[in-house]
Amino acid sequence: MLSLRERALLGGVATGAISVAVGTLAVLSYINSRVSDQFDSNLRDRHTQLVVGLSVTTDNPDALQDLMFDPAYGTPYSGRYWQVTNGRDEVFTSASLFDETIAEPVVATASATFWNTTGPEGEALRSIYQEISYEDGTVWGVSVAESRNELIAERRAAQRSLLPVFTLVGLIGVAGSLLLMSAIMGPLRKLRTDVAHRWDTDEGLKPDDYPDEVSPLVDDLNKLSRRNRDIVSGSRRQTADLAHALKTPTAILRNELSSLAEHGATIDTAQEALDRIDAQLSRSLARMRAMNTAELSHSRADLSNSVDRLSRLFSRMAERDGKELEVIRQKNLWVRMDPQDIEEVLGNLMDNAVKWCRQTVRVSAMAKRNSIEIHIEDDGPGIPEDDRREALRSGGRLDTSVAGTGLGLAIAVDLLNAYGAKLDLGRSKVLGGLECRVVINSIHKKPSK
Repeated sequence: MLSLRERALLGGVATGAISVAVGTLAVLSYINSRVSDQFDSNLRDRHTQLVVGLSVTTDNPDALQDLMFDPAYGTPYSGRYWQVTNGRDEVFTSASLFDETIAEPVVATASATFWNTTGPEGEALRSIYQEISYEDGTVWGVSVAESRNELIAERRAAQRSLLPVFTLVGLIGVAGSLLLMSAIMGPLRKLRTDVAHRWDTDEGLKPDDYPDEVSPLVDDLNKLSRRNRDIVSGSRRQTADLAHALKTPTAILRNELSSLAEHGATIDTAQEALDRIDAQLSRSLARMRAMNTAELSHSRADLSNSVDRLSRLFSRMAERDGKELEVIRQKNLWVRMDPQDIEEVLGNLMDNAVKWCRQTVRVSAMAKRNSIEIHIEDDGPGIPEDDRREALRSGGRLDTSVAGTGLGLAIAVDLLNAYGAKLDLGRSKVLGGLECRVVINSIHKKPSK
């Protein structure tokens, strides 16, 4: 299906072409009519000149040669001729006719008659004929003719002079169509831009900023946006209710396992299974929350504040084990993510780093040209390149010597994917262990107060 831009362009070009074509035909028809009228007017003037000249030479028509001053009348077959006849079948002609004559209308009239006839050597002529009665009682048929080639040449000359003009008019029409298309598409482009950047502000689109034809669409978009936010809000409430409902049974199970352990029962297998249940529930709830939030809400997170808060928490954990957490981050880093989601991602990654490092963990958050990158590095054993895909797989554990469910990285990947972000695993060039690189493209400006 053609786009609106293509439709407007094709419609404008087609309308312009039709308008120019119709205008050209109309103007050319008018020009042809005007040229013909002018041609006939000149014929009538020469006919009047001949009639006046004949009025003083009725007794000696040969003297007309000296009264008709146009040099073309003296040049054989010049294309310009005159002829007079009387009732005695006498014919007097201009020298340009040589030995030829001009045909006269079959039905003679007292008024001037224009008609097309043939002349010397079949030449197409335009002729004017009239019977004139003079005071001496004589009646003469007076004819003046001119080659129609002159008429055709004048018409073609007029057409050739107009063609560049109409070509220019056509080009102006196409340019006008392009400008008109641009003017019409302007509000739609503005609407597209405003919708694309709708997350930059909590305010809806303003119908008054658009033409009357687009305003109803803007109202509908605002209603749809509000409805989506309501759906998201309801989904998040349901997710929170589900999480709360599941926490109580798992807490009871943990208490029961602790009670059994106090009576000497072996609970390692059950404890691990319960941990995995908790982790799977956390992952499912996180995915559900992210899917209902990432594209439908105005969520914003102060990444700088989240990094600081988590760093304080994990610094205390690292200090208890004699380890060190270094933090390097820029100020005023904002991302279009729910704060709970980004903190769950960073919490899982920092927890793994503190758990597996030998001595040092480094966290850095920096703004790039079109994204924000977060690097979490450690000096631990790292993950071989061939095993990194397995580490990101749901429940993939490469080493069971350290407690865990193996779902931390998978949860982080799920949450990041929901927001169009990504997680890459590599080797730290500084510390030599694992490097987790998070790239978030949904940069958000700090909200104005």
